[in-house]
Amino acid sequence: MAVLDIAADARRAVDTVKAGGIVVFPTDVGYAGTGGCEAALTRFFQAKGRGAHKRNAMLGSMAIHEDVHAMPARVNTMIRALVEDYDLPISAIGPYRPGHPLLRKLGDEALAASTEGGTVAILMNVGPLEHRMATLAVEEGQPLFGSSANLTGTGTKFRAEEVQEPIRACADLVIDYGLMKYHRYRRSSTMIDFTTMEVVRIGSCYELIQDVLRRHFGVELPEDPGLEALPSGHVREEQRRYG
Repeated sequence: MAVLDIAADARRAVDTVKAGGIVVFPTDVGYAGTGGCEAALTRFFQAKGRGAHKRNAMLGSMAIHEDVHAMPARVNTMIRALVEDYDLPISAIGPYRPGHPLLRKLGDEALAASTEGGTVAILMNVGPLEHRMATLAVEEGQPLFGSSANLTGTGTKFRAEEVQEPIRACADLVIDYGLMKYHRYRRSSTMIDFTTMEVVRIGSCYELIQDVLRRHFGVELPEDPGLEALPSGHVREEQRRYG
């Protein structure tokens, strides 16, 4: 007998977002918050104490990435290798298709707060709940955007009880699945700009992603200087718009 009802939890989450709410939910790379409209995302930003220059990421899947992003075939092959062949989590940054209906529905202001220079970050393969939520939402024409469920500068939270009270108070729904899979990394997702192959954030499973891209595609990513030297994982301060 299953102890989790992922289908029901995804349904509750998407319904909450469609009603203008915020959902705190588990992913393999830590607890995250998501919304789908300007008012909800602004409320979440304010609860986090997050700077207005920071960008949201879109919740997605391989299918959503290929539909929303306009990437070369080689890049899609790289991302598919990471996600499908090696089952690794990734936040992929790349150019989005202008006029895509999901992004249009987000609204101009929320879209501006979730994109940078014609690019958008799409988070994928971070657990079955996120995948089900993203898939269900897309089927119903609802975009899902968000970021880590934590006060800015306090690090990713890997248990629901670690999520601070201002974030919990902001949320209309909190889904608790206990300790998250990649908690030992103490960072969120690895984030790569696939238009330039620049690492924006070193995160969970980075050394595995690094190995896959080196062996199969000849792409050399920088070494991880370690948590003590780079606790946030952000490679350059000016790249902190995403993540």
